[in-house]
Amino acid sequence: MKDTTGAVDTYIGKYEGEVHSRLEQLRDLILTEVPEAAESISYGLVSYKLKDKPLVYFGGFAHHVGFYATPNGHEAFKDEFAPYKQGKGSVQFPLDEPLPTGLIKKVIRYRVSMTSAQ
Repeated sequence: MKDTTGAVDTYIGKYEGEVHSRLEQLRDLILTEVPEAAESISYGLVSYKLKDKPLVYFGGFAHHVGFYATPNGHEAFKDEFAPYKQGKGSVQFPLDEPLPTGLIKKVIRYRVSMTSAQ
């Protein structure tokens, strides 16, 4: 469910070049996997919810895009996320490496299954 307020378009529109491209790519991945997800801005990031529960978030930065699969996505994929810089509940995908779309899809599907089980 694409954001009808335009807030996400505005957020992504603030970025140029590779950051902009990757933010669009993340958005497309999520909405393709979960078209019914509600899209908005939350905590200064692009946010997706399913059944009013957090699904995933992402954001743009100077040298990476951040991906957040809270509350349990990072623990479930800690081995796959190991090559990337991480923070509590976040993973950084650097701009000079290919975006791991297969891994991101797996995480999204996992978060959908966890959200549906709640």
